[in-house]
Amino acid sequence: MNRKSLAIALLSLVLILGSSKAVAADPGGERGSQGHHPHQPGPKAALLVSGLAGGSGSTVGPGGALYVAEPAAGKITRVDPRTGHKTTFVSGLPQMNPAVGVGGAMDVAFIGRTAYVLVTLVSPDVGGSDVDGIYRVDGPHSFSVVADIGQFSIDNPPDTAFFVPTGVQYAMEPYRGGFLVTDGHHNRVLRVKLDGEVTELMAFDNIVPTGLAVSGNTIYMAEAGPVPHLPQDGKVVAFGPKSSVVKEVAAGASLLVDVEFGRGRDLYALSQGPGVPGAPDGSPAQPNTGALVKVTRDGGLDVIVDELDRPTSLEFIGNTAYVVTLTGQIWKIEDVSGPPFGGH
Repeated sequence: MNRKSLAIALLSLVLILGSSKAVAADPGGERGSQGHHPHQPGPKAALLVSGLAGGSGSTVGPGGALYVAEPAAGKITRVDPRTGHKTTFVSGLPQMNPAVGVGGAMDVAFIGRTAYVLVTLVSPDVGGSDVDGIYRVDGPHSFSVVADIGQFSIDNPPDTAFFVPTGVQYAMEPYRGGFLVTDGHHNRVLRVKLDGEVTELMAFDNIVPTGLAVSGNTIYMAEAGPVPHLPQDGKVVAFGPKSSVVKEVAAGASLLVDVEFGRGRDLYALSQGPGVPGAPDGSPAQPNTGALVKVTRDGGLDVIVDELDRPTSLEFIGNTAYVVTLTGQIWKIEDVSGPPFGGH
């Protein structure tokens, strides 16, 4: 593939995963959207942080702080969840290539007190010079590559169609002393050990796997669904580490990008929003149409807060949800769960 063709293909991929040039949102509206069930007035989103160099994956780390990946700056930022005060946790990581528009430091997670960062789209096949994989944070300005996922992907291509040989790794989740990693381009979940071993845990058709959560032996995964990201294609699914059976848990929200457990083991997902009607394939979600949704017993998704602007990741601390957006913001949503786990 020549450089012009690759640039066009990567641009399409950027649009599929979302645009970093989003408009600021005013969340907290009371309307239902994109096929969700209508909801009553309840939790509202309040802006906690702005000015991040893009916003991607996040986690709750030691001491209860939020840690957020800033792809455009090549760093991980520590955020006080009460005040929004920001400090740099690690810098100097491979940055997002502006010509590509997505990639760099995509996600962050801890095993014990050691932080690890998922980095993607920085390898030579897309014009970079770094390693796509998992990096261990050794200090404020130092890190080490512990797993070369890009090379594994080149050596073990997926069965589905692709144009980036190293894949587009989207999210990671600690799992049995290592990590699970989703590849939204190669449509699979990888298992990565800290000794560098990478294996394919589960392969899918073109469903675009995104966020992950784990409960016991069960792995929960969000699916964005193929273009044009119809609401019925946005799903939360579950499967075991040794099973080939994938169970649908819930469906009905466009372009799901994350899934997390809240208080009381309620399961929530994050929808980036519906596509623009009549727009070409690969266009981003409509501005301010994202939503925090809750999985219902009948397999539906109820809106908790909507009008979020292209959210990327979700974390819970107690009964408060924290939503990171592509625009470099963090929104705080308090009292998410109702009785007996919440106060409303």
